[in-house]
Order: sequence, then C-alpha cells, then structure tokens
Amino acid sequence: MYSLFLSQALILDKNSPFHQQKKDILVQSGIIQQIGDKLPIPENTQVIQSENLCVSIGFVDLRCHVPDLGFEYKETLQTARQAAAQGGFTHICVLPNMLPALDSKDSVQYVLQNNSSNLVQTLPIGAVTLKTKGEDLSEMIDLHQAGAVAFSDGLQPIINTDILLKTLLYLQPLGALLLQRPEDTLLTRYGQMNEGIVATRLGLKGMPALAETLIIQRDLEILRYTGGKIHFSCISCAKSVELIRQAKAERLNVTCDVSALNLFFTEEVLQEFDTNFKLNPPLRTQADREALWQGIADDTIDAIVSDHQPQDTESKMLEFDLAQFGAINLQTAFLACNTQKNQVSLEKIIEKFAQKPREILGLPQPSIQVNAPADLCIFDSQQEQIFSASQIVSLSQNSPFVGEKLKGRILAVCRGDFCKVF
Repeated sequence: MYSLFLSQALILDKNSPFHQQKKDILVQSGIIQQIGDKLPIPENTQVIQSENLCVSIGFVDLRCHVPDLGFEYKETLQTARQAAAQGGFTHICVLPNMLPALDSKDSVQYVLQNNSSNLVQTLPIGAVTLKTKGEDLSEMIDLHQAGAVAFSDGLQPIINTDILLKTLLYLQPLGALLLQRPEDTLLTRYGQMNEGIVATRLGLKGMPALAETLIIQRDLEILRYTGGKIHFSCISCAKSVELIRQAKAERLNVTCDVSALNLFFTEEVLQEFDTNFKLNPPLRTQADREALWQGIADDTIDAIVSDHQPQDTESKMLEFDLAQFGAINLQTAFLACNTQKNQVSLEKIIEKFAQKPREILGLPQPSIQVNAPADLCIFDSQQEQIFSASQIVSLSQNSPFVGEKLKGRILAVCRGDFCKVF
C-alpha cells in the first residue's frame, strides 16, 4: 500500500468540484483521502511537488497495437503497460491484430487475464472478422460477453460493404462500438507517404487523402441506412474532419479520433527518408494538420490516440519502400500534444485523452474528489526535455520523437492499489 502527497497540484478534471483549482491531495491505499489547502503530510508519505504540478484522471488509449501473441519480440503486454504508464495512461485498448487474432474467447481472456495485478489495464478490441482477414464474421456476441470493449479489424480497414453493414446491425443489440480505420486499400496499394508535391519530389508513390474520405463517405451512408454507431480511428485530412462535422450536425451517431503523430508532424519530415516517419495513415500537409487541430478545438474530433505500432529494427532499418509502417508512441503521445498546446487549451487536450475515450467506450468516469478511488495522471505541464532513445521502455525502438524537444513530464500514475512514481 502506498501513501502519496501532491503539493499544490492544479486539478484538471471537469467532473471534479475542484476543477481548475490548486490543491494539496493525499492519496492512501488507492483512495483520495483528502483535498485541501495546507494539509498535514503523514509520516512515510512520498511527496510530489513541482512548479507546474498538474493532476488529471488517468488517460485511456483507444488505439494501441500490442502484437504480443506471435510477435513478442516487437512488444509484449507487459512492456506495453510499462510504456503506457510512463505516458500517463491507466488503460490501453489493444488492437486485435495478434497471432492468433483476438477472434476467440480464449484470446480475449489472454489480454484480460493479468489486469488485476497490474496498474495499466489492457482492454481487448475484438476482431470483426476471423483472423482480421475481412472474409468471415467472428462470433461477436461471444467476444462481447468475454470482455471485448469494442470491435474492429484493427490495422485492417473493413473494405467489404456487406460485412460492414451486418456488423453495424449485429452490434446494435449489444450496444457495442465498431471502430473503423478508413482506408481504401486499393487506392493506397504500394503507397509510401501522402500523395502530393513532396512525394513527387522524393520519387515515392503517394497515398491519396481520397482513400480515406471515400471510405468515410461510404460508411456514413451505411450508418444512415442501418442505424447504430461507428467510430473512425486515425482520421488524417481536412476533408475527413469536414465530413464528420457534417455527420454530427445531422445527428448521426458517429465519433472519431486522431493520432498524436498527425497532430505533431507533417509530410515535410520525410525529406531525409527516415523510416520512423513512415506511418499509415501517412503524415499529411500543414493545411491538414491545422484542420485536425481545429477539429479538436470544436469537438468534431472526440479523442486523441497514440496509434502505438511497435516494429523491430529489422522491419525499419531498410530502404524506405521496404520498411514497415508504424511508430511507437505510448510514452510521447500526450507530451507531443502538450508541446503543441498553443493550438488548444491544456484542459481540452486532457479531455481528449481522459474523459472522451471513456465516454466513447461506455467506461466508468473516475473523478478527483474525496473518498474516490484513485485513477490519476500526475505531471509537470511545463518541464521541457529532449526525448532520447535511452528513455524508451518499449521492446521496439521505432520512435520519431528521438531528439525532439517535448514539453511536459509524467511524474506519477496511480490506479487503485497501484502507483508508479517516475
């Protein structure tokens, strides 16, 4: 059991009566015991104090690839938990793209089995189709009852229109959520980066924004026909933001998220052919990046995700066109957005990492108040650091943030009986 004292921490939790107030907070044995001013510090209590100390509820990542089953050398559930804690997350949603895929009760239970003994909770996203191949529907009712928090084919978009339609219908009685990564894979085949002037100059085949927006338009039409709800994961271009904005104005039950990578970088960083910037969805233009931030500001975009995709050295240290897509980002997702927070308020960023993902998944909303269970991210909002390879705790090293100056530092994460101070 632990005893933790936060000295004059700015509370960032819109559900707390102390929101936007600086208070002392005492956490003992997993419970917030006291919140106030000039509180006494009990013996044997660890004190955290910092010039710009902040506390929010723990972050939830809606999109995290942990290829533990079959690809343990890239990332395991345990190493992902360690990276997530250092990024301020207390819950991460694990994509179904394992080997075997999360298309059976046993594989769903594998992801859930050690949660009771760990700070960071791993939440399985059930596969829509067997082996995420897009051909035959999985037993989604069984997966839902086994503990799947949502359904998706993860890294693979659902291209088959009939499967998408049936999935939206099947999930309605369960109240379950479909996560779709919008990409017409025929239009992006052999593509390496965003289609445009930079791709032409570098001699690389482009991946047009049209591949994303066509799928969003199709899926919204199907949603109008079937009812239900859909969540678009990792939108990346201005037209996508506008389509979802219009759909929300029409009161369709649609939500979406954006990767912190697309909020921080643009296609210009690919000039040196660094494969750590080879991502899918690809990094797009400055105009797209600005539209994404505007979508955050006006709540068209509901959540920010890490889109954590670990790749071993052999998958990245190759010619650009042969390298695999993806970057690790659990440790850096929040810091990247905090560094850019001149775009929106820190409060808005916290909402997109903490409250909104829980709302989308229908998870309980913890709150920072007396006698409430602790589910906390404690950080300094202004402390700057140069992120280095030595800080990486993931098994894979494919971070595009190595050498970047980031603002903010995670100081501690608490959930229930577990607490980790860094």
